[in-house]
Amino acid sequence: MKRSLALVFTLASGIALSAAAQTSPAPAAAPAAQAGPAKVAVIAFTGAVQSTNEFQRNFADLQKKYEPKRTQLKTMAEEVDTLQKQLQAQSSTLSDAERASKAKIIDDKKKSAQRFAEDAQNDLQGEIQEIFQGVASKFFDVLEAYAKEQGFTLVLDGTQSQQQAPVVLYATSAADISKAVVDAYNVKSGVPAPPPQPPSAPGPQAAPKPRTPAAPATH
Repeated sequence: MKRSLALVFTLASGIALSAAAQTSPAPAAAPAAQAGPAKVAVIAFTGAVQSTNEFQRNFADLQKKYEPKRTQLKTMAEEVDTLQKQLQAQSSTLSDAERASKAKIIDDKKKSAQRFAEDAQNDLQGEIQEIFQGVASKFFDVLEAYAKEQGFTLVLDGTQSQQQAPVVLYATSAADISKAVVDAYNVKSGVPAPPPQPPSAPGPQAAPKPRTPAAPATH
């Protein structure tokens, strides 16, 4: 029971984010008539968006918003646990009717807590999706400007969790522009880096971290 309630506040890798990344416009390749060798770069788009100061700030605010629901879920789980222990302790002294009545009360409270948890989870995922899409659309603009400025003819999304990840056979670490674009976005957005979170407090670091593609390619 407690495990199902805890799921509401656990951001699994790629939760509601991979799909958002797939709806973002893909970088356009440079015209074929452009002279010179192709210059290719790789970016872990989903993780890069999540690494921006703006996303981190908005995600931290969202966690604070859902703290009352987390507390309520914890209270509901503790109440069910207490009633179960009481029923076990009193079972031998209760009549069948009393035992059945108390068991039904516990079952109803379990179902109520489960519905509350599912509703909270759906609401949380929806808001994470909105946060990601809001930042991702602006992040793409910065990415496009950075690619043009640096003379890249092709930028590959190396997000490993996407359903159809590009097959990248080889690339040097210099081909990964994730950090450079994140830094450029942070400068443009003007959002400062969030302060470090205390170890006991949930923080935006729970969001999946950007991952450098294991096998980017150059042409």
